[in-house]
Amino acid sequence: MRLRKHCWLFSLLALVVTPAAAAAPRRIVSLSLCADQYLLALADPGQIVALNRFSHDPSMSWGVVKARQFRGIRGSAEEMLVLKPDLVFTAGFGAPAALAVLRSRKVKIIDLPWDDRFESIERTTRLVAEAIGHRARGEALIASMRKRLSAVGTPPGRGRIAAYYQRRGYLTGQGSLVDEMMRRAGLVNLARKLDRPMLPSRMSIEQMAMARPNFLIVDNGGRIRDKGTEMLEHPLLRQAIPDSHRINIPEAMTTCGGPSYPDAMEVLLAGIRHADGKR
Repeated sequence: MRLRKHCWLFSLLALVVTPAAAAAPRRIVSLSLCADQYLLALADPGQIVALNRFSHDPSMSWGVVKARQFRGIRGSAEEMLVLKPDLVFTAGFGAPAALAVLRSRKVKIIDLPWDDRFESIERTTRLVAEAIGHRARGEALIASMRKRLSAVGTPPGRGRIAAYYQRRGYLTGQGSLVDEMMRRAGLVNLARKLDRPMLPSRMSIEQMAMARPNFLIVDNGGRIRDKGTEMLEHPLLRQAIPDSHRINIPEAMTTCGGPSYPDAMEVLLAGIRHADGKR
């Protein structure tokens, strides 16, 4: 009698568990470099059939080593017909023809928000984890990111000024992910101090040298790759802001908000502490 009761309970559990497991998507495609990050951190490898083509570019992709295991696509309608996805992630990107094909075939499309702060990253983590059938992994990732960020302790910035200076003289303004990173590190964004918008905002080399921020944050690694990055290595800039107060955060860590955020924060904090150690 007891064995029969246990068998009945197991059957009931199977009815409850099986539909949820079957609902997990099996052929996921990402058309967004930002969505790539979340899938690489949360999905089973067997669930991913393709990622954004830039996922294989080390200068842009945070998870490039892992991403190279998967096909990189442009996201054309022809590719969608071949891949036959059952779930597609975008983030404001995607060829209209491809999206039309997906909608005509009733494929689920999730357009991820633009994450410009950690709270938004947490929400997107839960959104993706739920959609791909790995809610527990999402919560574990959030807990891990929170733990890493809490290790900051007292922010070392102490209200000093920092400028995130990019190719062709673009200055990352207020309301951006990097602006939020500066605030968390205890820095004041020069663009915020000057009341510059998030984008577009530019400063000449001469203007930056005159502003003389305490820290200059760049993403070129000290290398001149083209005309756009040449100005970041200008002698006038080097004279105004010493190398010890130049912090390089690879572009791949800040292109998108996502699981790369704690890595970017650790690089920023290490740069501040390294500069202070040079004094």
